[in-house]
Amino acid sequence: MPYPHTRRDDLVENLHGTQVADPYRWLEDADDPAVTAWVAEQQAHAEAALSELPARAWFTELMGRIVARPRAGVPVERGGRWFVSRNDGTTAQDLWYTAPTLHELVAGGEVVLDPNSWSEDGTASLSTFSVARDGSLMAYARSEGGSDWQHFRVRDLVTGDDLEGEVIAKFSFPAWLPDHRSFLYSAFDEDADARGTATAGLGASRLMVHRLDGDDELLLTFPDEPQTQASGQVSHDDRWLVVTIVRGTERTNRLWAYPLVTEGGRTTWGEPIKVVDSADAGYGFVRVDGNQLYLETDLDAPLGRVVRVDLDWAARGDVEFAEVVPERRATLAAVEPAGPGLLLAHLDDAQPVVEYCGLDGQDPEVLDLPAGALVALDSSPLRGEAFVGISTLEAPTAAFHVTLPAGDEPPTVERVELTASDVATFAPPHTVTRGRATSADGTLVPYFLVVPDDGRTGPRPTLLYGYGGFKIPVLADYRPGWSAWLAAGGALALANLRGGGEFGTAWYDAGRLGRKQNVFDDFIGVAEHLVGTGTTTPAQLAIHGRSNGGLLVGAALTQRPDLFAAALPGVGVLDLLRYHRFTIGAAWMSDYGDPDTPEGFADAYAYSPLHRVQEGTAYPPTLVLTADHDDRVVPLHSFKFAAALQHAQAGEAPVLLRVETSAGHGAGKSLQMVAAEWADLLAFAAHHTGLAEPRA
Repeated sequence: MPYPHTRRDDLVENLHGTQVADPYRWLEDADDPAVTAWVAEQQAHAEAALSELPARAWFTELMGRIVARPRAGVPVERGGRWFVSRNDGTTAQDLWYTAPTLHELVAGGEVVLDPNSWSEDGTASLSTFSVARDGSLMAYARSEGGSDWQHFRVRDLVTGDDLEGEVIAKFSFPAWLPDHRSFLYSAFDEDADARGTATAGLGASRLMVHRLDGDDELLLTFPDEPQTQASGQVSHDDRWLVVTIVRGTERTNRLWAYPLVTEGGRTTWGEPIKVVDSADAGYGFVRVDGNQLYLETDLDAPLGRVVRVDLDWAARGDVEFAEVVPERRATLAAVEPAGPGLLLAHLDDAQPVVEYCGLDGQDPEVLDLPAGALVALDSSPLRGEAFVGISTLEAPTAAFHVTLPAGDEPPTVERVELTASDVATFAPPHTVTRGRATSADGTLVPYFLVVPDDGRTGPRPTLLYGYGGFKIPVLADYRPGWSAWLAAGGALALANLRGGGEFGTAWYDAGRLGRKQNVFDDFIGVAEHLVGTGTTTPAQLAIHGRSNGGLLVGAALTQRPDLFAAALPGVGVLDLLRYHRFTIGAAWMSDYGDPDTPEGFADAYAYSPLHRVQEGTAYPPTLVLTADHDDRVVPLHSFKFAAALQHAQAGEAPVLLRVETSAGHGAGKSLQMVAAEWADLLAFAAHHTGLAEPRA
């Protein structure tokens, strides 16, 4: 089946002394009718090819049942009320329920937010919400078609009605001030176009205070510091607003503490105490106890630790950190205030361990939780209880109620059943092991290997997943497609690559900027190890990743096209020379560098998937996935990459471009969209790895 015609322009630029062709620059303009027509032709071409896959019907039916599995989130207490998300498997979006007590919430509660009523096609979703501490009002954000733009409304929790007015924000969480009539949000200088996308980078960020009874006020902005954004959290005693200031997606930040005063029903703030005014490390706010400010940090501790600082001394310019929880051999992944103490979550070889300790950090007690991935940790200094969310490869979030210790009693853990106890499990019995591959420079790279217990021996079709960026860890967590792939008899490998957050700051630093190639070498090393140990063969190995993981797959398939039977890059960053010119892209310079500088250009050009495509090369079967409303990694990356691969392909393997309509980067997709995308992805991988006829 011939590919749709794609125009190639004679555009060549001299970038830092290198002649760089960009024949598909015209595909960057999503509003151009020629681009719209081209996308429609690519969609039709992909659908025709996918419809012929033998396993598509099988995966479509199975994924439909998997996403229809009833599920619930982790209960949270806000403003004296309890909230939880639920889905009985019949609605496109989860519903949010509330009740005055945990017991009533577990028993059912009442619906407080139903995103399914916001759009006819189920593409409007809830991105976040926050409740005033007195429980009277909720600020909630609505996203249209998966866009990162947020439309905030305020709901009266007594009447159930929304107040007049709307706030438009992005990458924002509303932090209520102690007057319960105002909250913080982040605003940008740029308006989105009609589809929620944009063709230029975002302007300066402003930390604003939305006043229900007056005009909004500016709290903080950095107009001369591109990509710098601030966010705030209010201490549980309502005395402090702790503001984190970060540039882009950097993992270092400044941290200021503003004293708060509430008089006459209105909260104001004084001059900030600049606790950290040089972004020399990462600093995360944990809690305040009196005038002691507790922080988690990787300062002088690549694996993380907890420290405290006296705000009275800090106000006089004397900032000295006292260690509370020292660095360990495991990575500190999260710290939350809990009753009179702290909840600590460490990653021990990419597997979570949760503990409770007092504010002195002494004698931490391990909570009795099942193995899996930590997906939620909710607690407060104002409560003697907490919730932990754990997911596994075969099951979504399970909620565990933690009763914090009173006196010498240890903490207790009890699972809370928020759905029927007889919910079906679709993954077959399987074994999870840890593997260790050797990267190009000799570094050992861990990975999870999941193999069905079906009695088969020898190599089998295997799906290798990775990410490797932005200090985000890859854990053995739940994704709907994993169960379906295992049910079909395939093996699954999840790689813990450099650039991720599994093993601390040094592991992250080893996979970014001029060291980004290490990430791709790690991934290729894991693939070669899977082949070398007899788990699979190059003819049976598919690779998948999303976003930064889409870049990973694009780099791997262009560097080692001989090693893979199928490649599945999703919403990937694939043009590393122009990524910074669109929407929030410039924020990613923490990992990718600045291609407008000679050094940044040389680094990016060396691995940019779009620019590594070589004519006359036999590339593996490739399914490029994107969405028309993705305003984070704009779809032009996938458009240009797919066009380049189709033009260069010397072999018979197909290169398809699947474009989801009315969807964004991933969050907020309807259940039907989730099921359909996974079905196509898995059917494509199965067909090209020899798993074309899954067992019933």
